[in-house]
Amino acid sequence: MEAFFRPRSVAVVGASEKPGKVGRVVLENILRSGFPGRVYPVNPNHDTVLDLTCYASVSDLPEAPDLAVIIVPAPLVRGVLEECGTRGVPAAVIITAGFKESGREGYRREIELRETARRYGIRVLGPNCLGLADTSTPLNATFATRAPLPGNVAFMSQSGALCTAVLGWSEENHLGFSRFISLGNKMDVDESDVLEELEKDANTSVIAAYLEGVQDGERFLEAAARVGRSKPVIVLKAGVTQAGARAVSSHTGTLAGSEKAYNAAFRRCGALRAETVEDLFMLCRGFSTQPPPRGPRVGVITNAGGPGIIASDALERSGLVLASLSEETTAALRSGLPEAASVYNPVDVLGDAGPERYRLAVSRVLPDPGVDALLVILTPQAMTEVEETARAVAEEARGAEKTVFTVFMGGAESACAEEILREAGIPNFQFPEEAVRTLRAMREYTEYLSRPHRTIVRFDVERGKVRETFDSVLAQGRKELVEVEAREVLAAYGLPVARTLLATNLEECIRAAREIGYPVVVKIASPLILHKTEVGGVVVGIRDTDELINAYEAVTSAARKFVPETSIWGVLVQEMLPPSRELIVGMSRDAQFGPLLMIGLGGIYVEVLGDVSFRLAPVSEEEALEMLRELKSYGLLKGARGERAADIDAVVESILRISQLVTDFPEIAEMDINPLRVLEEGKGCLAADARIVLKE
Repeated sequence: MEAFFRPRSVAVVGASEKPGKVGRVVLENILRSGFPGRVYPVNPNHDTVLDLTCYASVSDLPEAPDLAVIIVPAPLVRGVLEECGTRGVPAAVIITAGFKESGREGYRREIELRETARRYGIRVLGPNCLGLADTSTPLNATFATRAPLPGNVAFMSQSGALCTAVLGWSEENHLGFSRFISLGNKMDVDESDVLEELEKDANTSVIAAYLEGVQDGERFLEAAARVGRSKPVIVLKAGVTQAGARAVSSHTGTLAGSEKAYNAAFRRCGALRAETVEDLFMLCRGFSTQPPPRGPRVGVITNAGGPGIIASDALERSGLVLASLSEETTAALRSGLPEAASVYNPVDVLGDAGPERYRLAVSRVLPDPGVDALLVILTPQAMTEVEETARAVAEEARGAEKTVFTVFMGGAESACAEEILREAGIPNFQFPEEAVRTLRAMREYTEYLSRPHRTIVRFDVERGKVRETFDSVLAQGRKELVEVEAREVLAAYGLPVARTLLATNLEECIRAAREIGYPVVVKIASPLILHKTEVGGVVVGIRDTDELINAYEAVTSAARKFVPETSIWGVLVQEMLPPSRELIVGMSRDAQFGPLLMIGLGGIYVEVLGDVSFRLAPVSEEEALEMLRELKSYGLLKGARGERAADIDAVVESILRISQLVTDFPEIAEMDINPLRVLEEGKGCLAADARIVLKE
């Protein structure tokens, strides 16, 4: 990977003398960037390009270059790469398009290209990419019209077009880059490779990425979690809607989808999720210039009440808080500010405030031990000295180890002030909400860094019994376990299940009810009926034999009526559970990241209300408890209006056991326990109904 960013020599294969051609632009950009190494144009149709000797082929070069930038027609790329391999070139950037993004023929061409690269051990960036740049080497091997400004943010993108747009935006907003990488089709080098390389780059402090997909979910999680401990990783993930998602039959699968999986993945590895391109680069500005806040307490200084109120609302909505200023701070402010000023947070220095009034406020509020971050707001008024105020704020903030953001509003009126603040390393935002969103993300990062390392609990279980059950189901040509089989699996992993017996006829049903004891529940048992209540396949509260006989006849006839072709195994007779809270615990297996656990409000309304929380398995005890606390219905578990609290510890243990089960058996595609009946504190919980679907 080092050959991409620190090459001693570069060959541009497809270099051209014709202005506007990609081969010409790439070569010009390399030369203009001040690249200190040797540059070799390669094109059999030219003797010289841009006054450099041009070679007919890679084989004719006086040395094997460290990096080859390939810009020839798609059908010729493989031959060039073969030549590079024979010559011993370690790395290549393939800018040429016309591969898997272009259809079946292009896909076949890319497979052949990958095989060639692997055979020779060449690392390949692309194909179908913009190229790459390193501002410290310096090297700009892209065909962009603008070169990236030097800075400490590394940016990688799966979209070359977005790369060019970002370069224009960054120039206007003075955001500099250490490295700039267009991933293209990710035939070889992917986001995880780049993350691991950027971890070692001393010039990179912040990593930003635009991704449409992740090549290897497990590797990405490992790399991002490790890199994120030293450098914030900010990701704009596109293409996560439910459009085109595969059909699923479980509640969990229906509610999950790619969006939930990526959010869970980012939470696991500490990557920060940007919702928009604007958010992505606001976060980059914040992280690249200021230390993240150590806590959630924010001080606000303003010369106008309205923006101060807007900032206060935004802070509360985002989970941050207005800092409570110490008596010493408020006394100092009271003695130095006009009588009409507000000396409590937000500190209102009034509309006629000049630079010295701002200086006083910043010098008192910023060092307050109860303040973790400071937001300085200014609205330009007739008497406002905008530039001098910016200079005063910058001087007072110099050397501070706390986060300082400014919101100097007014657009063009504040342009010169913004330049002063930028030179002082203080990012300025147009509106308070933008600054607060950035503060919130930076605070999330410090919260991630303070998390203890995850400890995964392992239970003693009967893994062999589960293996036997799964093998038996698959041998019968089935994918879905019937409820009695699902219960055996849960019991093997120590999950509490309601006492249930399978009855294949009415006589067995009566005997089972007497053994369990009334009241009981009767459910249809059939491998083809997924949701029993929808076909009238469940009767609850059965108190005696007469009611049992009626229930048996009702559920079996209903099953035959609604699903005539079904195979009926009999009925399940289950103990009637005492009053309890109902939860759903489930899992769907994400194609990228593996088992995605869900917990939520259970029963028939789970998909309507959508009160659910997700995590990737395996989960720690802390993560299981976090899942519960995220539910809007968590208050019902804690006890409301005099109700006794539910057994939350038992729910957490159930989540951990399910997490172990779905991790141990990757053939589980979907799983639901709905409902999980949660009894009063100290009395445990019981799985009342369960579904497990295996992969083919």
